[in-house]
Amino acid sequence: MPKNTICLWFDKDAEAAARFYAATFPDSAVGETTRAPGDYPDGKQGEVLVVGFTVAGVPCIGLNGGPTFKHNEAFSFQISTEDQEETDRYWNAIVGNGGQESECGWCKDKWGISWQITPRVLMEALVAGGGEAKRAFDAMMTMKKIDVAAIEAARRG
Repeated sequence: MPKNTICLWFDKDAEAAARFYAATFPDSAVGETTRAPGDYPDGKQGEVLVVGFTVAGVPCIGLNGGPTFKHNEAFSFQISTEDQEETDRYWNAIVGNGGQESECGWCKDKWGISWQITPRVLMEALVAGGGEAKRAFDAMMTMKKIDVAAIEAARRG
């Protein structure tokens, strides 16, 4: 077990979420599943309690803790993409599987986990600073899914 692991609280679908992430992102996998050794407030003995998984190399566990706590944008996975094709693939997988679009490259999956699908060209423009960063930032502020060609055009002015 890694020294540091992200724990994501799910109502009851941790295993389904882990399988979706493993099928969607490279360097992702579903690991060990632990079943509840006894009844607990939001589940029964023998039901999946914890599932280990990785998302793009990041170790996580999903805890089926019940409906008490909900996900919000205070936590998100940021997935860096190389081009529009990769951006579209991840965005469409998340949004098209019961998720929802948000603003500026953010979306939520059907379990409420927030994702930033972020083309490298956008981050490179922001790091460059000055007018290039301002133009790219202003372009991004008008978008839901990031349009790589529009960011590249903004960078050039």
